Amino acid sequence: MPHATTPAAPTPPAPTPPAPTPPAPTPPERILGCDVGKASLVVFDSATGQTTTLPNQPEPLAAFAASLTPACLVVCEATGGYERALLAALAAAGCPAHRADARKVKAFIRSFGTLGKSDAIDARALACYGQERHARLARWQPPQAERQRLQTLVLTRADLVAQRTAFANRLAAPDAEPVRATLAAVRACLDAQIRTLDAAIQATIRALADLARAEAVLRSIGGVGPKTAAALLALMPELGHLTRRQAAALAGVAPHPNQSGATDAYRRTRGGRPEVKATLFMAALSAARHNPTLRAAYERLRANGKKPIVAITALMRRIIVIANARLRDALVHQTPQLS
Repeated sequence: MPHATTPAAPTPPAPTPPAPTPPAPTPPERILGCDVGKASLVVFDSATGQTTTLPNQPEPLAAFAASLTPACLVVCEATGGYERALLAALAAAGCPAHRADARKVKAFIRSFGTLGKSDAIDARALACYGQERHARLARWQPPQAERQRLQTLVLTRADLVAQRTAFANRLAAPDAEPVRATLAAVRACLDAQIRTLDAAIQATIRALADLARAEAVLRSIGGVGPKTAAALLALMPELGHLTRRQAAALAGVAPHPNQSGATDAYRRTRGGRPEVKATLFMAALSAARHNPTLRAAYERLRANGKKPIVAITALMRRIIVIANARLRDALVHQTPQLS
């Protein structure tokens, strides 16, 4: 009787070599903190420890940027647009810059126990912030002129809509009779200006092919109308280049954990860009009525005992995640493939 042969043991797969660790970014040679004001800016240089003041005008800023090298890093805060001239001069000179979130910098200053407030203190703190976190700070990229114009139009429209709502509330108040004609005239003027801005926003989008394609992609999402699409294009130009978690966090609709020990408290959404969050709220209300898929999701959440605001927030998160995914797919399809 022939002997049964024992099958050979399978050869174990070769161990996968660990992924190479990316090299640590080279620290900048000099970090300059700039506290920007309307008329001037205060600069603290980490290399010399000196503080100087420059006029916030194109020629002095261009000379300042020309004195720097690509090995430097300039850190400033967003100050209502007054930092744009500095950032433009730095971009023209090829010097890296970071526009910091004022809330993060304020928390950073408080962590040192600093209670004083001055331009020199803020400039030094910005330089220190850059020294500690330079590896994680995104470098500022100059936006397209059309996108900058679109952002200005969208933000101005939002301001006028808020004023129109305030005047409409005053007009509906019981004691509005003595000023009814004045309030009605102001409201009519605001209505006319908002219509003018709507036309300018659509003209700006149609003037740039990339914006027009992106708007069409966003409008394909049920609940996203022309105003929501324009606001997302203006206020979240990063859409299509983010992960779903990054998109939700940037829009302010990501639930953040609140856990300590055995306690897992209610998760709340906070942070992000408030203008985007307000826009998504109106889009979610529309989607809960007119988008069959999102309406079913909303009803399912309500049936499970979720509060209406929680269900609406979940729709807001879904809308921004869908928008990010569709824009990402559109970018992939329009990118020419290399042979």
